Amino acid sequence: MKKNLVVLLGLSLAFGLAGCSSSSSTASSTAAPETTAAQAEETEAEASASGISGVFSGSSVGMQGIVTVELTVEDGVITDAAVTESHETPNVAGVALERIPQQIVEYQTTTLDAVTGATLASNAIMRAAASAAEEAGLDKDVLKANAYSTQAGEAQTWDTDVLVVGGGGAGFSSAITAAQDGANVILIEKSSFIGGNTMMAGGAYNAYDPEAQAGTILSAAQKNTLDGYLALETSDEALKFDVFPEWEDVLVQLQSDIRDFYAANEGKTAGVDMPGFDSISLHMWHIYTGGLRELTDGSWLASDIDLARTLAENALDAYDWVGTLGVKTSSGAEAADTLYTVLGAMWPRTHEISASSELIDALKAAAEDAGVTIYTETAATSLITDESGRVIGAEAEQADGTKITIQTSKGVILACGGYCANPAMVKEYDQYWGDDLSDHTLTTNVGTNTGDGILMAMEIGADVTGLEIAQMMPSSSPVKGTMTDGIWADASAQIWIDGEGNRFVNEYAERDVLAKASLALDNGIFYIIFAGRTSEDEDGMFRGASMDSSLFGTSVADMVENGHIWYGSTLAELAEASETAAAGAAPAFTEEALRNTIETYNSYVAAQKDDDFGKEVLAGAIDLDYIESHDDVGICISPRKASLHHTMGGLRIDTGASVLDTEGNAIEGLWAAGEVTGGIHAGNRLGGNAVADIFTMGRIAGHNAAAE
Repeated sequence: MKKNLVVLLGLSLAFGLAGCSSSSSTASSTAAPETTAAQAEETEAEASASGISGVFSGSSVGMQGIVTVELTVEDGVITDAAVTESHETPNVAGVALERIPQQIVEYQTTTLDAVTGATLASNAIMRAAASAAEEAGLDKDVLKANAYSTQAGEAQTWDTDVLVVGGGGAGFSSAITAAQDGANVILIEKSSFIGGNTMMAGGAYNAYDPEAQAGTILSAAQKNTLDGYLALETSDEALKFDVFPEWEDVLVQLQSDIRDFYAANEGKTAGVDMPGFDSISLHMWHIYTGGLRELTDGSWLASDIDLARTLAENALDAYDWVGTLGVKTSSGAEAADTLYTVLGAMWPRTHEISASSELIDALKAAAEDAGVTIYTETAATSLITDESGRVIGAEAEQADGTKITIQTSKGVILACGGYCANPAMVKEYDQYWGDDLSDHTLTTNVGTNTGDGILMAMEIGADVTGLEIAQMMPSSSPVKGTMTDGIWADASAQIWIDGEGNRFVNEYAERDVLAKASLALDNGIFYIIFAGRTSEDEDGMFRGASMDSSLFGTSVADMVENGHIWYGSTLAELAEASETAAAGAAPAFTEEALRNTIETYNSYVAAQKDDDFGKEVLAGAIDLDYIESHDDVGICISPRKASLHHTMGGLRIDTGASVLDTEGNAIEGLWAAGEVTGGIHAGNRLGGNAVADIFTMGRIAGHNAAAE
């Protein structure tokens, strides 16, 4: 299997470097050869004779919508190129939006290198510019003859103590920690932008936080769940202790923790005055049961208990550390009002944390303050070892083809993500999803997550684990595969419906359970009802969403305008809206079906008991009377479909983040953190555990690398 994996990853890396090449944003970038510049000058002189002048516009479709480019032409020469309309994510497409218009003017062509990590946006800008050039009547043959590609510079050698490969959350936490411990650190990122998949994360961080829990109230449904854990018998075959006997002690400890909690709160009532509950053992138990999965060959996967304990015990400390970097966090007593349950987390231990560009900008600033040197558009291609097998650096290649040798005195930390942007590889090694996966399954991931780090480490003898399963994110865009273009609330408050308007699953379940249930529907598409997140009154009822409500930085108004979701100030309006296609779907819900589903769900919230699907934590009752009598609020429905999200498997590591070889020995000078690793999450990662993982294990990797 490993031999085949190396071949697949090698091909993926080769195609990725070829298909996404661009001029480097680092100091090693080189100008075009003199002949190219001379040719451009000659072309300008010829074009000027044409006498074409004016401002011309063209449009195309990018990743997030229409991209429009205006070309200013004077006597047949393009003197200015400007993107006048773009819906692309600025932190992802920013380099493309700036660089490509400049190069269009400089080289008098619309055929250029795509910017690494922003291929769709790059191509959209070039297509839009070509359309504008066609409108202007510029000579297509001349534009084509001026096609420009960056040229490689002279090979370089860099020296540092620690090299971090990958510019996402795991990479930055590793780099910052190592630098704070006194090491000289270089961080390289293959893409033109930093952030990786962390840039796409929704700001959910799981951590056991007793102070925060003490300030909450344990719901009746939560107590029922705890009572269910107390009733479990270690002899229960479904718990698979015959295969994973080490986890039995965790259940025993959990039951002891629950009994102690009940004793300490004797006389208190759930839903009234009994405080919230969590523990290390409960978080570990959720990691175990949430990730315990049977493969198609009948074998089972479970989390490495030592890695799971490391995550559960250290997540809160890592969270508080991130808060010292200028990242928005809230723990302890002040977090009591903000704890929630992100989709698939299984318990309200999810803490809020800065997301998207806000998070990445803070991490970048902290890294630079700590002295970390950052290079983008610089892809590691192989690891360098000495005669003893110790890792002493890496070979890299910049997007313009410049070769870089990076020599390290302490070692290398791999934090370059998984391979969900390589669906062919996911499909090749899948032993879980079967026909639900294809070589073209959409993904939430940035396009550069193709498994490069796994390949490089395997080439020097590193072991892998858990490659048989990749997680699918159920609540993704049916069109793009991204988590954008929709809106929803806390998992405890979500209502999922099929094309007939009926609930079909326990919305509080694990992500793979949710994905499998949704993929069984027609075309795999389902719908999430959203009626706000909080209420002004103490009854917890949801009293509607305004057009200003937003998720992932996009408002309901924009989602409606762009045809992503439906909105109605009444159920009748909402049902009518659903007759028009959004994200390619037009279920035409009836008002009666929607009202029946919502009122039934409301009754379950009131009773704190879901008679249909056994949802463990129930919230989000919708006040239909209030919403339908107030024109300024309404209800939304978002079409969703599962897409590839997180690879469960990767490099095998120990609790010190050292990468292990196939004999179980630590490879000296090599550490790894984040999605490039396997073993922590087994067959299904809990929602909110990924961000906890990258910062917890990233810090550990950084500490240990700096200590060498």
